[in-house]
Amino acid sequence: MTFQQDLESRLSAAVAAVIGEAAATPVTAATDLRFGDYQSNAAMVLAKQRKTNPRALAQEIIDRVDLAGLATAEIAGPGFLNFRILPEAYAAAVTRLLGDAKLGVPDVGAGRTVVVDFSAPNVAKPMHVGHIRSTIIGDALSRIARFLGFNVITDNHIGDWGTQFGMIIYGWKHLLDNTAIVTDPIAELLRVYREVNAMTKADPAVLDACKLELVKLQAGDEENQAIWHRCIEVSKQGLQKIYDRLDVTFDHWLGESFYNDRLGGLVDEFVEKGIARVSDGATCIFASGNVPDEQDPFRVHKEDGWTDNPAIIRKADGGFLYATTDLATLEYRVDTWKADHVWYVVGVPQSLHFRQIFDAAERWGKKHDYRHVAFGSILGEDRKVMKTRSGDNVQLIDVLEEAVERAAKAIAEKNPDLQGEEAAQIAETVGIGAVKFAELSQHRLTDYVFSWDRMLALQGDTAPYLQYSHVRIRSIFRKLEGPFDAAAASIVLGEDAEIHLARLLVRFAEVLPTVVDDHRPNLLANYLLELARAFHSFFEACPVLKADEPTRSSRLALCDLTSRVLSTGLGLLGIKVPERM
Repeated sequence: MTFQQDLESRLSAAVAAVIGEAAATPVTAATDLRFGDYQSNAAMVLAKQRKTNPRALAQEIIDRVDLAGLATAEIAGPGFLNFRILPEAYAAAVTRLLGDAKLGVPDVGAGRTVVVDFSAPNVAKPMHVGHIRSTIIGDALSRIARFLGFNVITDNHIGDWGTQFGMIIYGWKHLLDNTAIVTDPIAELLRVYREVNAMTKADPAVLDACKLELVKLQAGDEENQAIWHRCIEVSKQGLQKIYDRLDVTFDHWLGESFYNDRLGGLVDEFVEKGIARVSDGATCIFASGNVPDEQDPFRVHKEDGWTDNPAIIRKADGGFLYATTDLATLEYRVDTWKADHVWYVVGVPQSLHFRQIFDAAERWGKKHDYRHVAFGSILGEDRKVMKTRSGDNVQLIDVLEEAVERAAKAIAEKNPDLQGEEAAQIAETVGIGAVKFAELSQHRLTDYVFSWDRMLALQGDTAPYLQYSHVRIRSIFRKLEGPFDAAAASIVLGEDAEIHLARLLVRFAEVLPTVVDDHRPNLLANYLLELARAFHSFFEACPVLKADEPTRSSRLALCDLTSRVLSTGLGLLGIKVPERM
């Protein structure tokens, strides 16, 4: 049980004794440590409901609450309840954490299954800088949810079907470089696609030939099916190289094509249930009429008032769209994987699409917890969406390569003794970690400027700063003559810097569950930065190796626990920590 949970439990018992019934008693971490560690506005809320004096009610609650061995309490302002945790309570909590592999983190997700849909690049196209946000945010949320006890299923819903395959198959037959498709498959497929696309604009006969190749594919032509399967296979191989470098894994790669045979029946069912109807030859989902226009994703406001904004699930020519595939995908995740939650880590521009999908799914009878985990854009130094000089999207592999190269240069300047394979591995760890943390330290809805100098700095809000903090701690233990058993240490907290470090260490278990409440990895990133700063303040104020016993062992244990929390927290963000930098 965390301090926050313990205080809420004790406060709840006191409130029930005072007012004669159970009531909500939320406790939050204090925003200003001058007034304590935790606070609650429960007395003010209850006083307003009962039209009584809030300070008087707060006093009655304080007189009843049992805080023995835990905290002291006082009233502030119009009736805030402020709690200050006792140093001995922090010492006891730290002692428990030293022997706990989960660092006090509760299994809040136990018994629940969450499917996380993220990354989702298109086959035969390289991943660009825009894929950074979905891939890195999705991976971090998956790692954190698993640590919180959820049964997590990750799915890379790749775009492996669609009209572009007519051009790709035509190009495969007429333009393919058989050597390049082995050495750099995605680049070769992109070259083929671009050349064919240009040819279709110059020669209508080529466009007709591409359309014919697509029709043959959709009809099950063996040759075209074989080429299509080969395109997917080599694309996955190319994508996997990037995922390996990012240390990102998926349980499934069920692309759009996996659901092809489900689409016709789905549309028929929607029509039979009255969720969809035919309009101008196309089958569409319209507003249900059960919610106000301003809340209905199938209504839109124009100059002449509210009008229909339907989602097409079958075109007049019989073709299906993303909405159809996404509904079939959602059905599979709920019915086959028994998902309680489905998180779609996709950019802000798709917000309306997902509002329509979630609304349609609920009307379909598949009411579950669906979340669109939206995110903003990555901007260049000019504060415009990041592009190359030619106007193309910056490729993700180029970003990673440059990050590692810049990290290698910075490390060589900082520590020229590092050489060879060790230096290369550290550069990889620091460079990739810097890119990830630059993303994860932002609120996901914020557009942010991609700055190499800032993300690779050893000072400031960066991954290298946190990695260096971990390295600095581990260097302490390399100076010891023998192994140190942190779990056997007796924790003694006397100095303010010790108490503050302990305060932050025990809050790891409180911060982590809040990350999945609104899918915000930046809450964990910001916590880790605060913890690292607290450690550096502690290390400057409190001698460790030169301290006398039992203070020396206590402080060594605090150091060890800090390194564990830092490495665990960074690991949950998908960031590795080196032993040296």
